[in-house]
Amino acid sequence: MNRFQGKSVIVTGAGSGIGRAAAIAFAEEGARVICADLTDGAEATAAAIGSAARAIRMDAGSEEDVIRTVELAISAHGGLDVMFANAGISGGMANLFDTDVALITEVLRVNLIGPFLAIKHAAPRIAERGGGAIVLTASVAGLRSGAGSPAYSASKAGVINLAQLSAQQLTGSGVRVNALLPGLTETGMTAPVFDHARAVGKIDRVGRLNPLGRGAQPEELARVALFLASDDASYVNGQALAADGGLSSSHPVTRQEFGRTAA
Repeated sequence: MNRFQGKSVIVTGAGSGIGRAAAIAFAEEGARVICADLTDGAEATAAAIGSAARAIRMDAGSEEDVIRTVELAISAHGGLDVMFANAGISGGMANLFDTDVALITEVLRVNLIGPFLAIKHAAPRIAERGGGAIVLTASVAGLRSGAGSPAYSASKAGVINLAQLSAQQLTGSGVRVNALLPGLTETGMTAPVFDHARAVGKIDRVGRLNPLGRGAQPEELARVALFLASDDASYVNGQALAADGGLSSSHPVTRQEFGRTAA
């Protein structure tokens, strides 16, 4: 398939996980890709792709860095067709009362302000090319409680609403905006969970709460991101698409009562 032949694509958080898998998949389908990440993983991903990719170090929550990244796509590839705003941080697993203002501020800066900046600066450039797509990585944690910490969950709920609002405010531009909602996926962010499970011989228990009974691999989520970015999804706009093995059909959890610590 060559759904992105000649297209110019930016992937943030391209240094690892879903971002890296997506950057490689975009390139395999003909795209020229800007691999953006805060770490040297950006260079590693670009090197794995070859001449169709360029790397840039960027902080997804910095407006200056987002502008530089968009400008690189314009100068290197002549324009911009797709923005995959995927970069994010977990913020740990602190509960509501252990989450301080500094922590939630940083999580919101990267996870919510980052996608906002991506839309703000990428959408006009994509519109100049006659339209295209913006995909935001949210999470099933943004749908309801039970899949993430307060800071992370709040940030991802904001991303879902941002996708909906942006789709409306970009009416007439030809730019579609959708949110991808991963469930538990093996990435750098979740590596401790998967590594510990393997070390103690319990990898079969990872993802056991969803109907498929397993966690996802980054490539599985990348394929959904590419669908949303492609003309195959030409009539999909302002949506939050969960790719979570069925977890969000129930979100089964053990409640933590106020004033009690889980055993």
